[in-house]
Amino acid sequence: MDETDFQLGADVGARRIVVAMSGGVDSSVVAALAARTGAETIGVTLQLYDHGEAVGRAGSCCAGRDIRDARAVCDRLGIAHYVFDHESAFRRDVVDRFADEYLAGRTPIPCVSCNTGPKFTDLLALARELGADCLATGHYVRRVEGPNGAELHRGADPARDQSYFLFATTQDQLDYLRFPLGGLPKARVREIAAELGLGVAAKPDSQDICFVPDGDYAGLVRKLRPDADTAGEIVDLSGRTLGRHRGLIHFTVGQRRGLEIGGTPEPLYVVRLEPDSKRVVVGPRAALAVEAAVLENLNWIGGDHRGPLTAKVRSMAKPVPARLEGGRLSFDAPEYGVAPGQAAVLYAGERVLGGGWIAATEAALLAA
Repeated sequence: MDETDFQLGADVGARRIVVAMSGGVDSSVVAALAARTGAETIGVTLQLYDHGEAVGRAGSCCAGRDIRDARAVCDRLGIAHYVFDHESAFRRDVVDRFADEYLAGRTPIPCVSCNTGPKFTDLLALARELGADCLATGHYVRRVEGPNGAELHRGADPARDQSYFLFATTQDQLDYLRFPLGGLPKARVREIAAELGLGVAAKPDSQDICFVPDGDYAGLVRKLRPDADTAGEIVDLSGRTLGRHRGLIHFTVGQRRGLEIGGTPEPLYVVRLEPDSKRVVVGPRAALAVEAAVLENLNWIGGDHRGPLTAKVRSMAKPVPARLEGGRLSFDAPEYGVAPGQAAVLYAGERVLGGGWIAATEAALLAA
């Protein structure tokens, strides 16, 4: 194995490295690579939400089984492992916000809230308290030293790139963070884990939000907010009633399935949600076309970049040419499926410039 120094860069000579460990293969390999640099390596796991154990299913980053896996890896590597209880903060900053966003007719992205809260803010504070020279994580992004300091770049493997979820990383955090896996494909990470005899080498990746491992988002929101299932009307763009729904929490902008409306000349999509009136507004695909989005809580780590940029408005979408003026992001061509509550992440080539939360959208003329 010759990857022991990649992406830890100048920190190969660090005296102490803290590794954020979820119990999965990615963070376990990061811990192994950090330990091989000769630095004192400490694994830290945040106990956030034990829903995975409650439903008897693995794959949740905060389930009891994952904590045991992280501890087993640390034991094999001969490094210390600590678990810190952050359930209360996670419930307040991530889970409750997730439920409230759905009730407000928005499409939340809890992974961003988690990264900007417990995973980075809290873990960075813990790492500094432990006297570490850096905090290393298993995210598939690259930290590149640019002419004006550290830059955040997309992961080398497009299929694993996680830069969309890290747009809110601050410059101060980026200076302290390290992402050893950013230049590797996932297959190679599993090979390294197998070479080192780590028990998590073949552990499946989590496919769901960690605190909703069964994928039933509506069920969780209903449990947290009992009034979430308030029924209402499904209307077209003119306000004509087409049917009834059983709660806004079952719908997101751009959704086509589950409307249960028949007899229409063309397929209908969710165009917007109106939480005050409890209405789901639907229309043809053309009605989803957006020419601009209003961003709030904009985070900028792009330095003095003023050139062309691209924007990514969904985690699985491709970045598209756009222009940012103040808090208004305009697209060179109509963009579809842009939903309030999601994030717009800005790029200059492979570099992440920052991003913000989509507060509102402006329909393209062709949707009129």
